[in-house]
Amino acid sequence: MITTIVTDIEGTTSSLSFVKEVLFPYARAHIAEFIRNHGHEPEVSALLQDAAKLIDDPTNTESLIEQMIQWIDQDQKVTPLKSLQGLIWEHGYRQGDFKGHIYADAAQAMQEWHHQGIKLYVYSSGSVYAQKLLFKHTEFGDLTALFSGYFDTHIGGKKETASYSAIAEQIETEPENILFLSDITEELDAALKAGFKTCRLVREGKADAPSDHDTVSNFFDIKL
Repeated sequence: MITTIVTDIEGTTSSLSFVKEVLFPYARAHIAEFIRNHGHEPEVSALLQDAAKLIDDPTNTESLIEQMIQWIDQDQKVTPLKSLQGLIWEHGYRQGDFKGHIYADAAQAMQEWHHQGIKLYVYSSGSVYAQKLLFKHTEFGDLTALFSGYFDTHIGGKKETASYSAIAEQIETEPENILFLSDITEELDAALKAGFKTCRLVREGKADAPSDHDTVSNFFDIKL
């Protein structure tokens, strides 16, 4: 019996184009200025120190900025970068530069599941902070009350089975009672190995390959 749903964001609840065409370019355009203006603040400074450990010239701010931009261009899942992006996106949301994109069917289905007593969680490569910002600033209003918790790469990579086992342990739920939603087959494979039920979302175009996972095009077709 499904009592809990863990959902991905990009390509699942939200369009890939929003992340790639709105959020990433916004962070790229503002990251240099943000680091120079806020690098002295404790939260930002700690993230920069974490990022500096990953490059050859950790004491040079400009080198660090260049590396951050390169990571963005390469869509690298670097945890301190993801956290910095979240801080930059917060400014954009608050300024009204954009709203968090959520598919209408995802918003409605998650609201219905929440009312039914099903617990909802998010697991995305974007930082927990960025996840909360997206769901707080949507055209459907603030949806953060729907979720019991959020997970990012601090718990592990999304293609690693151990990450899903850790999530199940942390939320104190048997894996077979958890449904994981994603558009990435490798993530679904890892969740399935951990004992989760799985469902693949194919939002745009055709599925890239056959799959062992239930496949749907919107949240209304998901079977619990």
